Amino acid sequence: MGFSLLGVTVGFLKQNPEQKFTAREIAAWIFETYPDECRQKQNRSKAKVTPLDTDAALLQQIAAEIGSRRPRLQAMNPKIKTTEARPRKFYYTDSSDSDEIERTESSATASAADPNAAIIKEHDLYSILSEFLWSELAIYSRRIDEKRSRKSRSAGGNKWLYPDLVGMEDLSQDWHREIKDCVQQYADKKNKLWSFEVKILINSSNVREAFFQTVSNSSWANFGYLVANEIEGADTSKELRMLAGLHGIGFIKLDSENSSESQIMIPAKERTEIDWNAANRLAEENKDFLDYIKTVRQFYQTGEVHETDWDAKAQED
Repeated sequence: MGFSLLGVTVGFLKQNPEQKFTAREIAAWIFETYPDECRQKQNRSKAKVTPLDTDAALLQQIAAEIGSRRPRLQAMNPKIKTTEARPRKFYYTDSSDSDEIERTESSATASAADPNAAIIKEHDLYSILSEFLWSELAIYSRRIDEKRSRKSRSAGGNKWLYPDLVGMEDLSQDWHREIKDCVQQYADKKNKLWSFEVKILINSSNVREAFFQTVSNSSWANFGYLVANEIEGADTSKELRMLAGLHGIGFIKLDSENSSESQIMIPAKERTEIDWNAANRLAEENKDFLDYIKTVRQFYQTGEVHETDWDAKAQED
């Protein structure tokens, strides 16, 4: 049987189940394992614009072919899946999408009791998100802890009510004092309020639930975002973009190792008005959210931001 780039890629991923590899990493393994076949490919190439006259060019070409043939690769073996954020990673798994969600959440729960565990937990993502929001978007953020909510409602009464993080964007930061004073009575013109729902993993099993949870608990804000450490599957990305187009919720892919590498994959659509009735419900039920509203009110009144009131700035101090 002749050498098949897709065939050996499938074989490599099956030999390393649950491990995730970029197309470049797979290409490097193929180059090392099948040197003769790779040289034959190099010698057959008639490319003029980007000739395969170096090992680096050959590796880049193999990686590009693996990436571009992803649909064929997954058609050959549906157990091969990919992450969607760049750089895209390929992996082989026997688990269903719902199994992956359950395993991820179970691992995070188990690691919470073990300080030496390396598995990322949702709680770990909050500070990383705060850092990204401040450094990249100049948004002051604050954690909303659902444990600080009233217990007056029946079980499930507050489900999907609170976002994980809230934020405030100071539009007047660089304004002249006279301009700030002029718009004192138009507070909504000098800031925007943001809401964020955080997940460890989004795939086809939980994408709609996570999205509509974000819709529910972000309905009061100018901008609502679903945030995830990892997104898996092309269908998941398509579903997110379709839902975002209908409901205006954005999506942030958070890099847990380097917050500056995080990216807004889908920008949220701005709601021009704050839903103060919805905000009042949250403020009545949760002390963290009430404190957030108090801080926003102080900004409305004074035009000044007290940095220690916000998570990201407090971390820097």
